[in-house]
Amino acid sequence: MKRSIALFLFAYAFAIPCFAQNGTASKPVVAVKAAVENTPIETAKAAVAAHGGDKLTKMKSLVARGTVDITGAFSQVIPALFMMVIAGDRYVFELNNPFQPLKQVFDGKHTYSTGYEMPPVTSLGFPLLPKVGETGYVTAALPDAKKKKKGFRITTPDGFYTDFFIDEKTGQVKGYESSYDVNGRMVTTSVEIDEFQTVEGVILPKRYSQRFDMGQMTFYANFKSKEILVNSTVADDVFTLPK
Repeated sequence: MKRSIALFLFAYAFAIPCFAQNGTASKPVVAVKAAVENTPIETAKAAVAAHGGDKLTKMKSLVARGTVDITGAFSQVIPALFMMVIAGDRYVFELNNPFQPLKQVFDGKHTYSTGYEMPPVTSLGFPLLPKVGETGYVTAALPDAKKKKKGFRITTPDGFYTDFFIDEKTGQVKGYESSYDVNGRMVTTSVEIDEFQTVEGVILPKRYSQRFDMGQMTFYANFKSKEILVNSTVADDVFTLPK
């Protein structure tokens, strides 16, 4: 059971959105009408614009810290803390919980993980949105089973994908879903965004709920940011791999 819970907690990193603490309103700096275009790439570009446009795509770094309450195959709520730093392709993610502290670091060349080998933090979830239009990142229509929802799929050069679902009134992302294989087990995670906030001109999720399906077990988590830094200077030693 501990290994299953640890897998759930660690997998959170790979669907993690950008978070927000400071800022003024949950609305974009410039009002953006909901996308009415028919093609996936046009819908995706409209979503990028609705989340800050160039300020989103040119964001150099993100530092986020917050809390998460987890429920599922147990009777009590399990509290945890997370910390994430992304700067370009490099990242570090830490999750402190009562069962097993978890950490993943990528220094630009090599990856270090405690517990399980998992997909890169930057290959799933909201961090893919700024990649719309970049070489190697494929934007396509949602699969047939999800065609009733407005949105698009982004697939990374290494084959990971995220399906984004769009609010037709605002053009913003209201949720997303990803599936991937972990040691022969298919894992699916879905997110519903509860609240946005503007940070440095970028409209980011502040609170969201996540469902994590491992087939035989399903977990739920509520996330809330407590601190956010956008475009701050990040020291190189933050990404030093543990020895």
